[in-house]
Amino acid sequence: MEDSQSSSTHLCSISQITRRDIRRALIREGICWSGELNDVEFLNRLYDLTALPSTDSRFANAEADIWQHRINNLDWDDTWVFADDRLQLLNGPDEIFLQFLAETVHPVVRENRDEAKAVIVMINSHLASDGWELVEKTTISGRPIYGPRRMTSSQHAIRSARMVAQQVDADYVHRQINRMESALESDPDLAIGTAKELIETVCHTILESCGKPVTDRPDLLPLVRRALEELQLIPDGIAEEVKGAKTVKAILGNLSTIVQGLAELRNLYGTGHGKNGSAKGLTTRHARLAVGSATTLAVFLFDTHDLRNPKT
Repeated sequence: MEDSQSSSTHLCSISQITRRDIRRALIREGICWSGELNDVEFLNRLYDLTALPSTDSRFANAEADIWQHRINNLDWDDTWVFADDRLQLLNGPDEIFLQFLAETVHPVVRENRDEAKAVIVMINSHLASDGWELVEKTTISGRPIYGPRRMTSSQHAIRSARMVAQQVDADYVHRQINRMESALESDPDLAIGTAKELIETVCHTILESCGKPVTDRPDLLPLVRRALEELQLIPDGIAEEVKGAKTVKAILGNLSTIVQGLAELRNLYGTGHGKNGSAKGLTTRHARLAVGSATTLAVFLFDTHDLRNPKT
C-alpha cells in the first residue's frame, strides 16, 4: 500500500462490529459491492482466485466455483463474499478489508461518480469509529482512486466538524473545514488561520439563529463570550450549590483559554498577518493542535445550541 502507515494495516484494529455494520449498510442501501463487474472480475483485481482452494469438489479453485455459483447458477446470495473465509473480509487483517472497500469505489468498478461518493461517505461513517477512513490517493482519467488512511486526533475532530457543517448547511463552513484538512500537512499557517475563522463563523451563526446577529466587528474572544452567554455557558452563570460547580466552571473557563491561544497563534504565525522575511511558521503538530481545538469547540457549541433549541 502507498501510505507510509501501511504496515499497521496488517493488524486487526477494525472490529467485527464495524465490518458487519458496513456489510449490513451495503445490503440496506442496495449497494452492489462489485459495481459494474461480476464477482469473478471484481475479486480477481484483489486476489489470485486460481491459487485459492475451491469449496466445491467439482472445481479446482476458487475462480471456478465462484463462477459456477455466482454467474452460472446464481445460487449464492449477494453477500456471500463476507462469509467466505478464503477472502478474510470479516476476520482477516485490516489491509485486506480496507483494500476490498477501496476497490468497491474504483472508477473501473463503479462508473457513477455520485454513487461512488455516497458509498465513500457511508463507509467512512463506520470506519471512523475504529480510526480509519478512505481518502483520495491518486486519480485515473480525472477520477479519484481511494485508499485507506489512519485518522489522527485532528482528523477525528474534523470529521465531527463535518457533521456540524451538515447541520448548518452552509457552503462557507464546508469550505473552511476542507481548507483546514487539506492544509494540515502542506500549509500549517493556513490551517491555523482557518481554525480561527471557523470559530468566528460558528459564533456568528449561533448568535444569528438566536435572534442576536453581530452588527459590529468584535475580536475573537468577545465574540466567543457573546456566544457562551447566549448558550448559558459562562462560568459565572453556574450556581455554587450545583454539584460539581467548580469542575464545570473550570472546564467552561478553559474554552476561552483555547480560543485565546488560537487567536495568539493566528496573530504570531498564522495567515492573514504580514511578517518579516526571517519569520518561521509553525509546524504540522501546531496546526493539529489549533485545528483539533477549534473543531472540538465548534462541535461543543453547536451541540449545546441544539440542546437549547431543539428542532421541531
